[in-house]
Formats: sequence, structure tokens, C-alpha cells
Amino acid sequence: MRDLGLAPPTVTSLTGGLADSVFETAALDPTLPLLARRPDPSSTTWEEVTAVEVREEVTDLAKGLIASGISPGHRVAIMARTRYEWTVLSHALWAVGAEVVPIYPTSSRDQVEWILRHSGCVAVVVEDEQAVMTVGSVCGSLPQLRHVWQLDAGALQQLVERGEFVPLATVESMRRIVLPDSTAVVAYTSGTTGRPVGCALSHRNLASTCDTLLAGWGHKVVPPGGQASVLAFLPFSHVYGLLVQTLCIRGGMMMGHEPDLHEEALSAALRSFRPTYFCGVPSIFEKIYKNFLRVAQQAGRGALFERAADTARDYAAALERQRLGGGPGPGFDLRLQHALYERTVYRKLRAALGGRVLLATSGGSSLNREISLFYEGIGIYVNDGYGLTETSGGITAQPLGREMSGTVGRALPGTDIRVADDGEILVRGPSVFQGYVHDEASTRAALRGGWLATGDLGRLDSDGYLTITGRKKDVVVTSSGKSVSPALLEQRLRMHPLVHQAVVVGDNRPCVGALITLDPDFLAYWRESLAVRSDARVKEAREENALREELSRAVAAANSAVSRSESIRVFRVLPATFDVASGLLTPSMKLRRDAIVRHYALQIDAMYQARSRAPREHMADELAHWDDADNVFG
Repeated sequence: MRDLGLAPPTVTSLTGGLADSVFETAALDPTLPLLARRPDPSSTTWEEVTAVEVREEVTDLAKGLIASGISPGHRVAIMARTRYEWTVLSHALWAVGAEVVPIYPTSSRDQVEWILRHSGCVAVVVEDEQAVMTVGSVCGSLPQLRHVWQLDAGALQQLVERGEFVPLATVESMRRIVLPDSTAVVAYTSGTTGRPVGCALSHRNLASTCDTLLAGWGHKVVPPGGQASVLAFLPFSHVYGLLVQTLCIRGGMMMGHEPDLHEEALSAALRSFRPTYFCGVPSIFEKIYKNFLRVAQQAGRGALFERAADTARDYAAALERQRLGGGPGPGFDLRLQHALYERTVYRKLRAALGGRVLLATSGGSSLNREISLFYEGIGIYVNDGYGLTETSGGITAQPLGREMSGTVGRALPGTDIRVADDGEILVRGPSVFQGYVHDEASTRAALRGGWLATGDLGRLDSDGYLTITGRKKDVVVTSSGKSVSPALLEQRLRMHPLVHQAVVVGDNRPCVGALITLDPDFLAYWRESLAVRSDARVKEAREENALREELSRAVAAANSAVSRSESIRVFRVLPATFDVASGLLTPSMKLRRDAIVRHYALQIDAMYQARSRAPREHMADELAHWDDADNVFG
């Protein structure tokens, strides 16, 4: 094993709980805008809420919670989208020493029942009547549940009114007894298989990562003479969303909320809020890139965009070689080309994110190197990091001035990383969780001598840069015994604008295969651009042939990154995308591989059977048999 990290941490040690940040900021800078909200979801006007106003809202809510019997150690679930009330309510709960249990609002009845019962929640906060009905249908099995509060029915105002006669001193005394190692959040992993497990995260766990990032990187998102701002749209039900919220509150950044993740709503919110710091996941960055390409092609400027994108990537790669000591930087011709596209293309692309973004962060899974270089080349560096629920979010980041695209950076100060002999990543540090709630056996299995076994596979280079290569449980083993990690192939397949999602399969099969879903927006444009004029049957056949050729090119491009024995030999296009409602994606948008393989078992069988009908006498013939891609339609 190798053990690599950076310098020891330089951040101030936490002395209380997360709610203290609101009170301390209000005391130091009462007029600092800490949150922003809109009068209604369609509004383009954001009203600033100062630190002292946020403190008063948190205090009034805390009084209402106390009046309702919420005490230190009680668990309260929040089952809501990313909205203003989530932030205020979570800090009010932390102020009275309660523990927050986030639940995805899209969770099924069984998932809601399991989490509320397993965690022992005494109250749950939901958004709307539908969620009230979901919780109500399982209340019979939840003897500890005392309150169901509905945000859209004025629950928070009712709590404030209930707590009017609770003395301020009571809130202060309860807040001051919250210790750094008290549990702040019980975050249930979305569970790619089996029941979700509850990760107990302390106030110190959540604060340590945020404080380290703020100390080392926080200044990079502050505009000259201004204040950093973040539009929060990632689910607070996921640890990455909680990390963003904690970064903003502890760092004094102004935070707006966008609960609607549909493309139109998010795009409008970005243009009106104009953040300086953008936090997303790889699928968001990929989708934005594909939208840029589609819009350019629809305007007849597709070739111009592709040249500009190539220049951006070349320029960023030259900058990277320079900062890593491997080259002189962009040459004169490249600088000239880049300057031209800056005036004509890049600034328009940045405007789609509000026009003020200074830095972006990607998390949840690894970001494709080409996508990362593209964004750096247009003027928005994407800091690709790594973390998981059990580490309270990020444990790596790109070192300032030594960033390397295609990796997830190096261990944060105070965190150690090892790669075991089997390739599994092990970590230890102040952000590593307290353990799984009511599951000592799983806790012992995950924490080995103080090291967390992440279940992720990766490699460390001699300078400590970590590259994620996949998940241990996702490795595909073909019938010949070849082990294939699907992450790289899937990532490269998604680079093609027509490909929305990709799942590599092949366990106990003669070769690697892939299930592909198509991007609906780009597919519609692509079909229009073919301009096939013929009767319906001929048009459909020509479209199918053209699509097969396009996807075959995407597969060939993906295969170029791996050995022949690891390459995709057959693929099938599925009629619908994977989504949370069908149970094929986790709420954090990760593939439920086992569920996908079960759901599409017949299509997978047909994909391989279509290539194995003719008898083969020699192994060489059998291998050659898998060279051509399958019919694309399942």
C-alpha cells in the first residue's frame, strides 16, 4: 500500500455545532447577504436575506421546535427539494441539538417507511399534500413519529407562532451544549442494492471538509470587491448538496435555491441569479456541453463550435503542461486562435451559466478529461473532486496551481489516502463518518483499523494524484475470466451527443456489451438534420442505418481507450432512459446496475444470442464473431 497526503490542516478547530455559523456571522457582519429568495418560482428577482435576518428566522423556528418537544438527540426527517426552508429549518434543528435525517422527496412509500422507522424519527417535514399522504400511509408502523409538518401548508409559520413564549435564553443554552462530535445528520445512502444504510455524520465531520476547502480554495470564487454566490440546486438529501449548503453558510457566500432540476428552470435561475461558483455533477456538465453543440448546429454554426471547442481543449492542455512543468504553455498561434474564439464564442457560453462563474466543482463521479479541458479552455475551471457519503463529501481536490484534469486531485490537508493491493481506495481523516446507525457489523466491515474501505477502485501516481477507475462491485467478469471496469467505457460513450446513458454488461458472457439510451433533445435535432425524404418505411430504415453508424463510431471511440479484450463488441439501444421513478437510477442519479440488468434481462439475452446463432468450430472464429456491433434497436 502507498500512503499519500498533503500538508497538515491549518483550519481552526470546531468548538460547537453547525448552527453556530449563522449566529457568529450575524454578530460579525449583520448586514451580509447570506441567503437570497424569490417571491415565486417564476420570478427573476432575488431578494437578499441578511445574516441577522437568517439568525432571527433560525431562532424563531428553534423556539417552535422546543415548544413542540424536539430535544437534543431527537431525529427529524426533512423530505423536501432544495429550497429556502430546508436551510433555515436544518440550522434551527441543529441549534436545539436535533439530528437531521434527509429523505429524497421522490422516495417510494417503502423507502420512506424504512428510513423513518429505522432512524426512529420523532417528526418529519414534507413539502406538499402528496408527501403527507405517503407518510400518513405508513404512520401505523411508526410509533415514535409525533409530528408531520407540511411546508406548503404554512408549517414553519405555525412553528414560529407556537414558540413565541419560549425564552431566547432556552435556545441559547441548548445551542451551546451541542458538541462538535454530536451527530448532525443521519444520511441514508441511496442503496444501489438492498436496503439503504444510515451514515451518522457529526458536526465536525461536515465542517472539517468545508473549512479546509474554504481555507485553501475559497478566495478563488470571490469576485473583485464583491461576495461569492452559489445557486444551490443539488439535492440537500444527498451529502454533496449538504456540503454545498455548509460551504455557503460557513463561508459567508450568498446562496440561492432552485428546487426544479428541469433544464428550462435551472437555466433561467442561473441567468437571473448569476453565481460566481457553480457546483454540479458530471451529467450536468455533459448536458450543458451537448446543449451548446446542439444549439450551435441548429443555428448552422456547428463546425464553428467544434473548432472553438477543439481550440479550448488544446489551450487548456497546454496550460496544464505548463503548470505541471511539462511545457512552455500555449504557443502564439494557439493564443491567437483562443483570443478570437473568446470574443466570438466563449463569453457567450459562459453567459449560459450567468456570466460570472469563476470556478466550478464536479462531484458524485469522475468527470471526463475532455469535458474538463473544454470548460477550462472557455474560462471556467472545473475542480473535479472525490468523496462519498461516509466521508461527509469531498476528500480530494485539485491543488491550486497544480491542477490535473482526468484525476480527482490530491487528498485534502489532514486526510490520508491509500490504495490497497486489490486497488480499493482507503481513506482516513476528520470527515470520516461515525458509523452506520444500528449496524455495528457493517461499521466494523467498513472501518478497518481507522481506515474507511470505500469500495471504489483507483490508483495514485507518484505525486499523489488520485484517478478513480470504478467500483469493486461494478467490475464485469466475462466468461473467459477477463475483469473489466465499466466506468471508463461508459464515460467515453456519453461523450457522443446522441448518447444519454450507458451501462456496460458482460458478466459470464463471451464479450463486453453495452446498453445505451439516447438523448431525447439531440435525437430529435439529429433526425431533423438527416432530411430523409421518402416513404415512411424507407425513411425509418435509413434513419436506423444512420443511427447504427453514429453509435458504432461512439463505441469505437470508447474502445480506443481500452484493450481489445475489454472492448465493447455488442450493444443495444433501449427505448426509454433510466430514471428514478422506474427504480433504475438512485435519487443521486447513479445507475442501479443490478436492477437494470434484471429489468432488461431479455434484451441482454437477445443481444448476445443474435451474435451466437451460427456454430463455430474454432476459437479464432468465435472471437472474430464478436467484432461487429449488434442491431441497435432492442
